[in-house]
Amino acid sequence: MFTEKDLQQIVSKGLSPDKIEKQINNFENGFPYINLSEPATPGNGINCYSEEEVIELCNHFDNNYQNYEILKFVPASGAASRMFKHLFEFKYSYDRSDNEIDKYKDDQSFNSVYNFFNNISRFPFFGKLKKIMAEDGLNIDDLLSNYDFIPILDYFITDKGLNYASLPKGLLLFHDYPDEPRTSVEEHMVEGAKYSTDKNKISRVHLTVSKEHQSRFENKCEEKRSKYENMFGVKFNIEFSQQKESTDIIAVTPDNTPVRNNDGTLLFRPGGHGALIENLNDLNGEIVFIKNIDNIVPDRLRETTYTYKKLIGGLLFKLQNRTFRFLDMLNDGNILPDELKSIEDFARNDLNISIPDAYGGYDDIEKIDFLYNKLNRPIRICGMVKNEGEPGGGPFWVIGNDDNISLQIVESSQMNMEDKHQKEIVSGATHFNPVDLVCGVKNYKGENFDLKDYVDPATGFISTKSQGGKTLKAQELPGLWNGAMADWITVFVETPIITFNPVKTINDLLRPQHQPE
Repeated sequence: MFTEKDLQQIVSKGLSPDKIEKQINNFENGFPYINLSEPATPGNGINCYSEEEVIELCNHFDNNYQNYEILKFVPASGAASRMFKHLFEFKYSYDRSDNEIDKYKDDQSFNSVYNFFNNISRFPFFGKLKKIMAEDGLNIDDLLSNYDFIPILDYFITDKGLNYASLPKGLLLFHDYPDEPRTSVEEHMVEGAKYSTDKNKISRVHLTVSKEHQSRFENKCEEKRSKYENMFGVKFNIEFSQQKESTDIIAVTPDNTPVRNNDGTLLFRPGGHGALIENLNDLNGEIVFIKNIDNIVPDRLRETTYTYKKLIGGLLFKLQNRTFRFLDMLNDGNILPDELKSIEDFARNDLNISIPDAYGGYDDIEKIDFLYNKLNRPIRICGMVKNEGEPGGGPFWVIGNDDNISLQIVESSQMNMEDKHQKEIVSGATHFNPVDLVCGVKNYKGENFDLKDYVDPATGFISTKSQGGKTLKAQELPGLWNGAMADWITVFVETPIITFNPVKTINDLLRPQHQPE
């Protein structure tokens, strides 16, 4: 199938012919749907805490965070271009005719172009846009009054002006403040100063970025570094990494033949956010908070976020400490029956580890081996918010190939909605995943886990794409918080909906949560 030139290309990306064959086999065979057992709900897979318990866990975090290497991990390579889809469609169809103006006025829904222009002065980028247009002799207010929108869009989304459609989300202005507006990456620096800071007041933030934008990120963070260091009394250690080429996946035609570029080389596509398990695996840290680049609020709403970041962090400290203590006992092997029972109860009730019926027939050595294996793995505490109609994955009890039941975050693409029983289970879900995690990535001996050992390779995803007018099939690796963490110890915690405020379209910045008071 592959020429000598193909093989050289494959090896240059850090891949192997065998790996490409496996990727093509996945295209041919597809990935199985997840077998849902039941939704995780409050009291059945999702922990809910009283006000007193919240305070206690936050205090536990505050009293112990100095003992850990903590960092904040932010996937920030996503392009912002999809945020402007409605503006691009409008730009290519609008001609200022009476008919087009009437169509523009007809749709005044939240994500409409009308709402964008009618409220454009409320966006944090407006002052910058107005200034750059004025420098070229254009008055944005006059253009708006005359329904002359195309010049405004040219200066907003193209390289004629702000060039927003070519920037990553992390470099877009998200929030307005009295002194100056902030980009989303600045807001993550501000958050990091509050909960990813060590005993030496070093705040570590790790950003995964695309190669083409890394220098821009570096310049922005360096430009704002002293401002936020002085504001919060910390020193920032900001690290960057890129998705590895060795995680790319070959693209194929609908009949599973490799797609080639115009120059005859093989076409590869990035493997999705699941590829970032490699970046996470390379980090030097033991406690890692994970949050998406576009899920961030301004200062006035941040206290709840800080509270629940500390809550999930404090809970991780507690559970990890007990887990490590029990692993020491199991490793020693000299353990009493009542101690073994305590560990079993902790595994089942606190860590949601399924104990099979066969366990009752094991002898003590077999029980020790089973519990040791189940406890000696990375731990993640995941915030879950009540489902209010937002799209996205959710928390479920899942039946694995070995009939073992475990807690998993499941995306809608992994669910078989043609199966009546599975559809009923999905309809009973009460919460969804806002991507709000804290992870313990070292074992009880202080060694790094090899996180690649805990990925479920059968949880990938295949989609249909279009490129150059041709249809192709693309494959994504098991998602970072889905299949890439399938074999982790998982605990779900209910968090308030205010902690989830993503920006999927530019109009989302008009929501009250992203506006000044």
